Amino acid sequence: MFDAKCVSEDCIRWIRDFFLENGPECNAIVGISGGKDSSVVAALCTRALGADRVIGVLMPNGIQSDIDAAHLLVEHLGIRYYVVNIKDSVEGLTKNIPFELSKQSRINLPARIRMAALYAVSQSNHGRVANTCNLSEDWVGYATRYGDGAGDFSPCCHLTVQEVKAVGRSLGLPERLIEKPPTDGLTGKTDEENLGFTYEELDRYIRTERIEDPIKKQRIDELHRLNLFKLQPMPSFDPQIKVCLSE
Repeated sequence: MFDAKCVSEDCIRWIRDFFLENGPECNAIVGISGGKDSSVVAALCTRALGADRVIGVLMPNGIQSDIDAAHLLVEHLGIRYYVVNIKDSVEGLTKNIPFELSKQSRINLPARIRMAALYAVSQSNHGRVANTCNLSEDWVGYATRYGDGAGDFSPCCHLTVQEVKAVGRSLGLPERLIEKPPTDGLTGKTDEENLGFTYEELDRYIRTERIEDPIKKQRIDELHRLNLFKLQPMPSFDPQIKVCLSE
């Protein structure tokens, strides 16, 4: 049985310990979409560090129809925030690449530009960037490498979607933020529509290995296999040359 309150308290302590070791006076920098993941991570950081040490960054790509959800979160938590519109950056880079970008490149590019913006805010505000990924999305590769898959610390990467939602409720977040359907940001389709299965089905499979539909099982297994490289450290050649470290 998942104990959301206990997990929340343990994660809050973990965030405090991370900052004690990696920047006792640093701020947590969180990209705010208004969805469950960024909402829960921002809420955990606020509980761990205090509202004065959490900075939200709203990063619409032009006009974001649901940006009011992001404003709802920062107002609910009482944290500072910046709005950084990435439209000019996305269009400028796209125009200067000398070939037609693939559909997947166009989907992933804004996520990578958002991460560049987060690190710019972080370095100028004595910060550490929060990764907002969860286990379910990572499991099937539904995160952009060096985009939303990057960060300095990751509070929720070992929690499934259902567990993240439970943590959000234990922290008293508005239900609208917890249940806001994630979309791909390009076609208007939800993640579940693109994936071909629900997160509830995926989460149950991850935790219990139970899934009724063999076709969905095959798709989940294939996506996991294809995207395992995203979850592993970058491969590196080791020439086995001695390194002399001075104390």
